[in-house]
Amino acid sequence: MTTLGYHASHEQFAPSALLEYVRLADHHGFSEVLASDHFHPWSQTQGESGHVWSWLGSALAVTDLTYGTVNAPGYRYHPAIIAQAAATLRELYPERFWLAVGSGQRLNEAITGTHWPPKAERNGRLEECVEVMRRLWDGETVSHHGRITLEEATLYTRPETPPPVVGAAQSTATARWLGEWADGMITVGSPDTAAVAERIEAFRAVAADKPVSLKLEVAYDPDETLAREQAADQWLSNCLPGPITQELRRPEQYGALAEQLAVDEITDHVLVSSEPERYVEWLNELIALDVQKLFVHNVTPKQTQFIETFGEAVLPNVA
Repeated sequence: MTTLGYHASHEQFAPSALLEYVRLADHHGFSEVLASDHFHPWSQTQGESGHVWSWLGSALAVTDLTYGTVNAPGYRYHPAIIAQAAATLRELYPERFWLAVGSGQRLNEAITGTHWPPKAERNGRLEECVEVMRRLWDGETVSHHGRITLEEATLYTRPETPPPVVGAAQSTATARWLGEWADGMITVGSPDTAAVAERIEAFRAVAADKPVSLKLEVAYDPDETLAREQAADQWLSNCLPGPITQELRRPEQYGALAEQLAVDEITDHVLVSSEPERYVEWLNELIALDVQKLFVHNVTPKQTQFIETFGEAVLPNVA
């Protein structure tokens, strides 16, 4: 069976509010949480930016859920620090934390003044960072001189099993590359099921037996017009093309470009409906692509309404 999870959006909600939402998600039948790891929100209308690693310890303590986060090591974070943080969480809460990694966006990673390289170079740095983290989790004393530098580092607190390292993909080329070294793939679902299927097929062509996760953006409200308006207010900046989202530096830049998009374009990226039955259809259609984990992100402000409705009318009817 596919595991159904809740997405904790640190760009949209304060950490204290998200803690209550994951408690509620735990109570209403969600099994996992995917939490975002950003320094800036995607737009000023979102308006939050909690530190996910501070929050994860609290969230794991007050629920029985499993957690993952998508991190871009090698810029804002040194990979040795991420290896230590992930190992600590997994030692505290065995088997309940996993790590996803991606090449990042300038919005978050360039705040330290580090040179922001082209995509191919970022991919090389990402793979190098994962190699270093895995060696640390294996108990090695690691010295490394490449795109990142490490001098005689030993990770003394380690979990019984290292966290799985899942790669994040937005394109078929990245999906195929991840299949060579990642323990699984996470990608974004959308109304364009064919495009999602293409990324999954590219990954499976290289890694037939590795798990696939999806993050699906939805906008639920009993008033569908309101759902669409709220989704556009909060998430239209995320409808910009992928290469753009990796290069902009400030939330205001995302907002300015989003103002050039029509409000109705939100439905090209976000599943909008007032009917729980429609979400059951959408989720089952995506699960049929052989997806092992499906994280649902309600992009509107009404998280309590969403969690309660999905827990009662959607999750029990999803395969």
